[in-house]
Amino acid sequence: MLRLAGARLVDERDYPAVRAVLASDPVGSCMVSSRVESLGLDPIRLGGELWAPESRYHRHARLPGLCFVGANLIPLRGDAGALQSFADRALRRPRRCSSIVGPATQVLGLWDELEGDWGPARELRCQQPLLALDRAPAVACDSRVRRVQRHEIDRYYPAAVAMFTEEVGVDPRLGDGGVSYHARVAELIASGRAFARFEDGEVVFKAEIGALSASVGQIQGVWVHPERRSGGLGAAGTATVAATLIRDLGRTASLYVNSFNAPALAAYRKIGFTKVGEFATVLF
Repeated sequence: MLRLAGARLVDERDYPAVRAVLASDPVGSCMVSSRVESLGLDPIRLGGELWAPESRYHRHARLPGLCFVGANLIPLRGDAGALQSFADRALRRPRRCSSIVGPATQVLGLWDELEGDWGPARELRCQQPLLALDRAPAVACDSRVRRVQRHEIDRYYPAAVAMFTEEVGVDPRLGDGGVSYHARVAELIASGRAFARFEDGEVVFKAEIGALSASVGQIQGVWVHPERRSGGLGAAGTATVAATLIRDLGRTASLYVNSFNAPALAAYRKIGFTKVGEFATVLF
């Protein structure tokens, strides 16, 4: 196999080629597109770097590979040689990312290159169906699910912590006492992207729009209070958030879910979501 010389940092001259890569898979690239569209390619503003393989690429041609490197490592495109170049560059520095996430072929291929140095992973989730919906949900929306207001953060935050701990397996307050996670939750609320149903002052359903590109919104953090599960709150609440994206924001609604989460998969299919790809996640 022909080995590429290495990965290089993408700069503003690559912007048209980067946008072409992102546009080729708008649902799969939503997490990166949402940042690039609003912040450009400067690493300081972007909160991370974009890498491309060094090759005989001309800046007006198709990028042979693309990888975002920040709090998460997100490989979006690349053959075996490109993934090797990303791994080579990643291994020149201490690991800072908390996960590798994205299209399954890319994630698992990159992990093959990194596992010897970065492994073992805390958890490897190899099959996470990527789902999308671009029409009205087939499930009735929940009229009591609404945007969370700024003054409600103290009631919303415990549910966000419970969701994160249950889903990721780590308490997000570890390390800094929750300062960073609280700031992230506050940001989602302030931007109108956190949704909840409150009953007697307590959150019984929550979800967020984690990433919002020009054409796609990615739903994350779907959670139902343990005492209220299996009653349809999850499906109706998620349908409400999806309808907000589709009807009010003019986006395709998307999300990805673990293949072993049969109840969630059944609820999303009932809403009308269809599979458009496969994600994978390596958790550290």
